[in-house]
Amino acid sequence: MELFLDVLGETLVDTAKMLPFLFLAYLLIEYIEHRHGERIEALLAGGGRWGAVPGAVLGCVPQCGFSAIASNFYASRVITLGTLMAVYLATSDEAIPLLVSMPAYWDKLAVLMVIKVVYAIVVGFVLDFVLRGVLPKGLRGGYTGHADEVDCHEEHSDAEGNEKPIWQAALRHTLEIFVFIFAFSLVFGMIVEGVGEDVFAEILGGMGFFQPVVAALVGLIPNCAASVLLTQLYVEGALRFSSLVAGLCTGAGVGLAVLWRANPSWKQNLFITGLTWAAGAFVGVAMQVVVAVFA
Repeated sequence: MELFLDVLGETLVDTAKMLPFLFLAYLLIEYIEHRHGERIEALLAGGGRWGAVPGAVLGCVPQCGFSAIASNFYASRVITLGTLMAVYLATSDEAIPLLVSMPAYWDKLAVLMVIKVVYAIVVGFVLDFVLRGVLPKGLRGGYTGHADEVDCHEEHSDAEGNEKPIWQAALRHTLEIFVFIFAFSLVFGMIVEGVGEDVFAEILGGMGFFQPVVAALVGLIPNCAASVLLTQLYVEGALRFSSLVAGLCTGAGVGLAVLWRANPSWKQNLFITGLTWAAGAFVGVAMQVVVAVFA
C-alpha cells in the first residue's frame, strides 16, 4: 500500500505540471480548426498529385481529425494514395501536445516533426510519381480524375445551434488526455517499481532492431492512447527515439478506422494498413542502422 501511495503521489505531481502546456496547445489547435477548418480542407483536396506536401504539413498538426478527413477524401476519390499516406505518416495525434508539455523534450520534438514531415513527403511522392505506373489502379485507388462530393467539416455548435467557445473543447481535450496520461503513468510506474527498471529496460532493449517493428504495430491502434503510450514509454526510457518515430509514423489516429468504414474496397484498405505499418517500421529500423554505422 505504501508503494502504491508513493507512485500515486509522484504520478499526480508529474502529470499536473503538464496541464497548463496541454491546455494552451489544445487551445491553439481548436483555434486553427475552428477558424480555418474549411480552408485546410480545400488546401488538402486541391493538391492533386502534389498533395503530399500540404498533406504532410497538415498531418503534423496534432489532431487526428485531419487523418479522418483525408480518409474520407480518399474514399471519395478527392485525393491520391500518396497524399493519404503523407497525412498518415505525418500525423502524431496526442504525442505533440504531450511533448510540448515537457520543455526538456522540445529539441527532440523538433527533430521528430522534421523527420516525419520530410519522410511523409518522400513516401507520398514515391507512391504518386515513381510507383504510379507500377501499382494496379484498383489497388492504388484514390483520385482518378473525378471526385465525389464529400463534406468533412466538423461542427462546433451545440444541440441548439449556438456556437461553442473554443476554450470548452480545448479544456475537454486537455482533461481527456490528462486522464490517459495519469492512468498510464500510474500503471507504468507500478509495473516498473514492481518488476524493476533494469528488468523492464532489458526486455525492451533486448528486442534490438525489432523494437521499431513492434512500436509500429502499436501505432496502428486507432486511438489516441497509442500515441500517449509510445510517448510515455520513450520519456520513461523504455523506447529508443527510432522506435518512437516508427510508432508515431503509423499512429494515424482514427484515420485507418474511418478508412475501413468509408472506403468500400477491403483490398485497398488492407494494402494501405500494411503499407502504413511497413513505412513506419522501415524508417525506425533505418534510423537504427544509421546510428549504428555512424555512432
